[in-house]
Amino acid sequence: MRSKACAAAPLLAVCAALAGGPAPVLAAAPAVSCAAEAGPTAAQDAVRFTVTEGRNLNSFLRQGPVAAHLLLRSGRDARILVAFPAGNSGVGLWFAQSAAPVRWRLIGEPRPVVLQDAKGRPLCGVEADLEADAGELKPKAAVLSAVRVLRDYQKLGTQPASVAVAPRIEGNRISWARDRLDGAAGYRLELTVTDGSIADGRLIAGRDGKIGLRLTALSGETPLNGLSGASLLNDKAHVDPQTQKTLEFLSYKDKFLAGSWRFDTYFGRDTLMSVRLLMPALQPEAVEGGLRSVLARLSPGGEAAHREDIGELAVLDHQKAGEPPGAQPVFDYEMIDTSYMLAPIAGAWLLDDARGRTRAKAFLAAPSGRSGDAQETAGAALVRNLRLVLDQTRPFVEAPTGAHLLALKPGVPVGQWRDSNAGLGGGRVPYDVNAVFAPAALDAAARMYAAGLLDPYLTAADRAAFARAGEMAKAWRAKAPGYFEVTVPAGEARAQVADYAKDQGVPAAPALAALPRGSVKFHALALNADGSPVRAVNSDEGFNLLFGRPDPAALSWEVAGLMRPFPAGLMTDVGLLVATPTYADAGERAPFTRNAYHGLVVWSWQQALLAAGLDRQLARTDLPRKVRAELVRARTTLWAAIDAGKAVSNSELWSWTFRDGRYQIAPYGAAAGDADESNAAQLWSTVFLALKDPTKR
Repeated sequence: MRSKACAAAPLLAVCAALAGGPAPVLAAAPAVSCAAEAGPTAAQDAVRFTVTEGRNLNSFLRQGPVAAHLLLRSGRDARILVAFPAGNSGVGLWFAQSAAPVRWRLIGEPRPVVLQDAKGRPLCGVEADLEADAGELKPKAAVLSAVRVLRDYQKLGTQPASVAVAPRIEGNRISWARDRLDGAAGYRLELTVTDGSIADGRLIAGRDGKIGLRLTALSGETPLNGLSGASLLNDKAHVDPQTQKTLEFLSYKDKFLAGSWRFDTYFGRDTLMSVRLLMPALQPEAVEGGLRSVLARLSPGGEAAHREDIGELAVLDHQKAGEPPGAQPVFDYEMIDTSYMLAPIAGAWLLDDARGRTRAKAFLAAPSGRSGDAQETAGAALVRNLRLVLDQTRPFVEAPTGAHLLALKPGVPVGQWRDSNAGLGGGRVPYDVNAVFAPAALDAAARMYAAGLLDPYLTAADRAAFARAGEMAKAWRAKAPGYFEVTVPAGEARAQVADYAKDQGVPAAPALAALPRGSVKFHALALNADGSPVRAVNSDEGFNLLFGRPDPAALSWEVAGLMRPFPAGLMTDVGLLVATPTYADAGERAPFTRNAYHGLVVWSWQQALLAAGLDRQLARTDLPRKVRAELVRARTTLWAAIDAGKAVSNSELWSWTFRDGRYQIAPYGAAAGDADESNAAQLWSTVFLALKDPTKR
């Protein structure tokens, strides 16, 4: 049955219009595509693109109220998954292990559909025609819920009993559908067999040995209002249609999404770093929208939220806490780095960007967007965060000992961007938070205070504290980095490089040739609870290049440590690794593997961070000619590696193999031993839109 709203309204308004329309029962009605009836504007504004990584075929669509990411997983562990930015929701179907690998094909493009459930409530999603090269497929489990629930099922093979739903088979159609746990409009996944049949709950191939399917995937969560085109990017953005589409799919007026399919919602760190790196190419409204999304989610004490639980995940949270059913967002404040990123990135906009300076007072005086507090201004929220920064950094200024450095929260194994449990190699005191972000946040507080931007929001007690922020920043910069310095004697370094090269099956000669005649220096990734260093060379040095001002001598050895060929440093032909434990003992090396999420792998945005940091340091006028030449060479080498990985640069991360005498890209999540799966669309991997290869400028 065709909905009247589809014919009468632009697709952007269909979900809202449907609430008062007729109520066909979805289970008895085929999907109706609204694309042809949405009018030329909606069709022209559609964002469509595909990404194939390893065994995953990813198809993205954003049009009107519909935003959906369809993932088809080939192989013996076949699955179909559709993730929706609306409510960070999704539907997925996992199939039983097959005797032979399954190969999926997407026929045509997914189509936006807007339908109603049995209660007349709108469901928005996609319809797509699929073909599986398989004799049969046996559904093992369907999961319809929040994306986090789908992620947990993918990793653990379990889902909460409260969200489980049984299939319904009617002729050649098998479907799963239910309301959200609090009774709101929920989710639907439907497969109609177009080539083959259904027998005993199994999908059976037709005479041609293939299974033809029409997929309908829907969510009742409230659609987001997208940013795109001229409202998102300015004319300084690098022309790259695929990356622009990726950014558009992840950009909305009230927030940016961290990545799809696994993180289709707000993550504070991802938002802040992406806004900072994209800032030259973003429109002012997009920059300020990103900053406001962080300010709106601050805790009462000023901590920046790491992520939000919304939709059914929030319902599950409230149920677990014994609270009445409801979907009020729940914020996670476990991470410590995001609270220290906010000030320097806000300062980069409000003080250093000419566009931001002209809008600074108006931005700070506008509402912060905090739920339940319409009176709070962005300026008041920012000051709340800066009070936290000043309070937490004061003990180290008064007594600069290791005990007063900023550590992860008790009982929490993560706290900065390497947020897998082994990401810091067991460390508790991260280098980047202490040596870079703490002084950068204090410096930003001092600069904004001196500029008078914070005056309307400060108490008398605040003024006395903020007046000391500049001195505090100097104390942190002078004292904190030394706790993380690691020096490895020349002979020991050479032996460790040769040993680790053999262990990893890569040539040692280029790495050995790049070692200095004397000792090797680098900053530890973190400190252990006993103050000993986690001896891993790491890409977090890039933060110091973007937010700090190292003296020339330190700048020289910091950059050299990154740019030496692996395993002496982090550089490979397919990108900059985010860590290597070359100079650690055997036990300390264990967490850093090619399968580890933050191990011997390449994260696209960390390369962008380093590229932007090198540009920033090269803009200085106080560097000796020798150091400047070193930075130019480093930048040239880095961009060659970035170009080598261009085909996967919008992805979250990738691993590598070494064969036929060279490094080769291995999609992360394709190998059985990979700890997780890479997002095919990652927000902070789009930041190259604001960066230019100096050899091509």
